[in-house]
Amino acid sequence: MIEVGLNAKIEIVVEEKDTAAFYGSGLVNVLSTPRVVSLMEGAAVEAIKNELTGDETSVGTKICIEHIAPTPVGMKVLASAKLIKVDGRKLTFEVLAQDEKEIIARGTHERFIVNFNRFMEKAVSKKK
Repeated sequence: MIEVGLNAKIEIVVEEKDTAAFYGSGLVNVLSTPRVVSLMEGAAVEAIKNELTGDETSVGTKICIEHIAPTPVGMKVLASAKLIKVDGRKLTFEVLAQDEKEIIARGTHERFIVNFNRFMEKAVSKKK
């Protein structure tokens, strides 16, 4: 059973491929918002991965963050996710990202637990 309090962290060193200029989400060579979102989602996935059964996975359905400070290439970033609410199959996480100097982003993220095979069958059926 998945319980409130599960948490995980992911750390990276910002590279050119992580920047807004590379992602096309801006013209600056600092950590992009899409990459921050990816790190936060990754931390949430990591927090619950050992609690899911063999036929379950989780999918992101909502994320609401503030990206409040820039981080240059070469600096470390730590993203964390803490499970704060479980409502059936819906999981709500508090997410945070910080670089070596300050908090750079914070917010919430929702994921749903789904059956892996049914989810993929539904996705693939769109191509038919």
